[in-house]
Amino acid sequence: MLSNNIKYFQVGQGVWGMRLLFVNIYMIANRRGGTGKGWVLVDTGTKGNAEKIIAMAESLFGPGTRPSAIVLTHGHSDHSGSLCELLKYWDVPVYAHTLELPYLTGKSDYPPVDPEAGGGMMSLVSFVFPTKAINVSKNIREIDMYDGIPELPEWKVIHTPGHTPGHISLFFPLNTTLIAGDAFVTTPAESAYHLMAYTKKVSGPPRYITSDWIAAGKSVRKLAALQPRIAATGHGPVMRGKELQTELNFLANRFESIAVPNDGRYVGHSAVSDQNGVRYIPPYQGTVKLKTALAITAALITFFIVTRVSRA
Repeated sequence: MLSNNIKYFQVGQGVWGMRLLFVNIYMIANRRGGTGKGWVLVDTGTKGNAEKIIAMAESLFGPGTRPSAIVLTHGHSDHSGSLCELLKYWDVPVYAHTLELPYLTGKSDYPPVDPEAGGGMMSLVSFVFPTKAINVSKNIREIDMYDGIPELPEWKVIHTPGHTPGHISLFFPLNTTLIAGDAFVTTPAESAYHLMAYTKKVSGPPRYITSDWIAAGKSVRKLAALQPRIAATGHGPVMRGKELQTELNFLANRFESIAVPNDGRYVGHSAVSDQNGVRYIPPYQGTVKLKTALAITAALITFFIVTRVSRA
């Protein structure tokens, strides 16, 4: 769908998404009144996309609209990058899981990325991805995992750690719509080619920035058990029906063999975090000089690809 030069797509009834280069954001319109009246923004994409997000919102909900809340599946920079800028326009609550709060209140940086996790060019260039904490303490609200999010009364919040400690997914039981963030994705996120081509394939969480593979596997199996008919993820196209359920069940059943990388900092040694942030980071075992050389080369190639795509 194209409106005022802003492209967005329908996920399901009352749910829309927009692709911002290689990451997706979502907007949910509530059917209920009361506390849940209005609409909610889920994730904010990379830095510099506030104007596009506002334009999409105004196209859907009218000029001057603002969300009743913003929900973060997690705080990685490709999902919270435009948050601070948006809060200058929309002074609204920002909801996140309690284990995600240290990274959103300036208390702790995320564990380092893992360029050795492999799978494609995005892993090699991941050393350029920010892992620093941001501070939105004024607006942040801890999600009550029992009562859920007041502004999303019909959506169930599911704790799906692994990719990050406080990662959450959102599930609408009425039509089994799942917003999964990066608990799993629908394109191989390690590959610059697949990201740009929007290749459709259920895949594990992005390898280069997932710090607990045991928890990640449990989270995928938890989501597969819901048997969603629609899945919207942080990276990749919306998937539906039998294709989704078949591929998601396959991933859940063989997670350790097809999603977990053979090598990497967090393979067999997860990072440890608590409500204060990161407590333990496994030591780096990589061949730094070789990886740096490969990463610089890959970064130049990726920059060329991204520049061409953005101009297209």
